[in-house]
Amino acid sequence: MSKKVRVRFAPSPTGPLHIGGVRTALFNYLFAKKHGGDFLLRIEDTDQNRYVEGAEQYIIDALNWCGIPFDEGIGKDGGYGPYRQSERKSLYKKYAEELIENGMAYYAFDTSERLDFHRKDHEEKGKTFIYNWHNRLKLDNSLSLLPEEVEKRLANGDDYVVRFLTPPDEKLQLTDIIRGNMEIDTNVLDDKVLFKSDGMPTYHLANIVDDHLMEITHVIRGEEWLPSLALHQQLYDAFGWEAPEFAHLPLIMKPVGKGKLSKRDGEKMGFPVFPLSWNESEGYREAGYFPEAVVNFLAMLGWNPGTEQELFTLDELVKAFSLERVNKSGARFDPEKTKWYNQHYLQETPDAELAISFLPIVKEKTGNTEKADLDYVTKVVSLIKERAVFVSDFWELSDYFFQAPLAYEEKAAKKQWREDTADIMTDLIAVIEGISDFSSENTETQVKAWIADKALSFGKVMPPLRLFLVGEMKGPHIFDIMAMIGKEESIARIRTALERLG
Repeated sequence: MSKKVRVRFAPSPTGPLHIGGVRTALFNYLFAKKHGGDFLLRIEDTDQNRYVEGAEQYIIDALNWCGIPFDEGIGKDGGYGPYRQSERKSLYKKYAEELIENGMAYYAFDTSERLDFHRKDHEEKGKTFIYNWHNRLKLDNSLSLLPEEVEKRLANGDDYVVRFLTPPDEKLQLTDIIRGNMEIDTNVLDDKVLFKSDGMPTYHLANIVDDHLMEITHVIRGEEWLPSLALHQQLYDAFGWEAPEFAHLPLIMKPVGKGKLSKRDGEKMGFPVFPLSWNESEGYREAGYFPEAVVNFLAMLGWNPGTEQELFTLDELVKAFSLERVNKSGARFDPEKTKWYNQHYLQETPDAELAISFLPIVKEKTGNTEKADLDYVTKVVSLIKERAVFVSDFWELSDYFFQAPLAYEEKAAKKQWREDTADIMTDLIAVIEGISDFSSENTETQVKAWIADKALSFGKVMPPLRLFLVGEMKGPHIFDIMAMIGKEESIARIRTALERLG
C-alpha cells in the first residue's frame, strides 16, 4: 500500500454502543495497526433529533476499556478535525452547491405531505414509490421548474432538499474487499437526499466529504451500509475524487432463530449486548468480563485466522488479521462461547490481581473479619479459581474458607451419615488435635496413616469430613481447606456437625 492507511470508526451518539459496533471498531483498529496506519474516531451527529446526552463519552470509554483506543479524534487532534460532524456543518453546503453547479444534484421542494400522497397512491396500486429518473420531471424540483421559479423559491426561503441526480441506464461496477465485484443497475436507485434547507447534510454527503478530507483509505463498516455503496461510489465519481477501498462486515446474528443480534436477545437470554452498562442494561465490564476476552471473542465473530487457533492476544490478532479472511455470511453469537473465553482469561490472570477484585465481596459478606486479608484471599483464589468463569463466582466457590457452614446439604448428609460416623469423626478429632505441623501435606500424611492403621475405608472418613467442613460435597483438596481454616476451626466445625447431624 503506497498511501498511509487511515481508517475511521464513525458511530452516531444516539445511545449505547452495541457489541456489533465494538466489533466494527476492533476490525478497523486491527487493520490500521497491521499496516502501521491510523485509527480515527469521528462522531456522526448530523441528526440532532436523535442525539443522546452521554452517548459520545460512552463510545470513547468503551473503546478505551476494550484496549482499542483511537489515535485521532475528539481530544486527539491529528490535523483533520473537528471530529464531530455537527462542528463541520459549514463545510457541507459548499459541496452540495458544487454538485448542483456540475449538474450532479438538484433542489427538490416537495413537501412531506405530497411525498406521502405519492407513496400511498403507489401502495394502493401495488407499486413502490421511488424518487428517480422515471418521475422526477413530474415532481416539484429544479429539474421540472423554470430557473426563475427556482430562484424565487430559494429567495423566499422555501424549504428544500438537495437530491443526487442518479444517471439512468448505467451499470455501476462496485468492488468490496470482502464481497468481491458487484454490478448495480442505476435504474433501480433513487435520488437520495444529500442536504436539507436547515443547513445540515444527510449521512451520505457528510460521510463522503469527511472521508475525503480526512484522507480515509479504507472504509470498514457493517453490512447494513452495503446498499449505500452505489450512491457513495457515485458521489466520489461526481466530485472527481479517488474513492477509498470498501469492506462491509457480516452481521452478528441471534444465538437462535433468524435476524441480527439485538438488545432484546440479551435481555431474554441473560447476556450483555453492550460493552459497558447503560441505564438498566448491564455491560460486559459490569458482568465481570475481561476486556481481553471481549476483544478475543469479537474478533472470531465473522473472521477466522485460517488455523485452529482460537485464543489470541491483541498483538497476535494484529499480526494475524486480514480483511480477506472475513466471512461474507453472518456470524452466530454464542453466549456460552463468550464465557469460555472469559474463563480462559480469568485462569491467566495472576491470583493477587483477582484477589484485589474479590476482596470487596469478601469484606461485604464477612463483615470485614480477619479473614478479609489480601494474602489469605489470594491463597483462597489460587485454590478455587479453576472452577470459576467470573470473579463473581468466587464467593459461592469459597464461602467455607471464610465462615463455617450454616447448614448441610440434605441429600449428602443422608448419604454420608452412617452408624459408625460419629465414632469415627470423634476419633479423627483426637488425631487432628495431636498434629503440631498443620500444613496440608503433613496433615494428609498423618490422617491417612491413621485411616490405614485403623483399617478404615477412605469412603467412611473423607466424604463426611468434607461435608462437615464445607457443608456440601464441593471444594478443592480437603487438606488444603483444613490448612487454610486452621486446626481449631477444623475441629470446631467437626464438633458442630456431630451435634447437628447426630
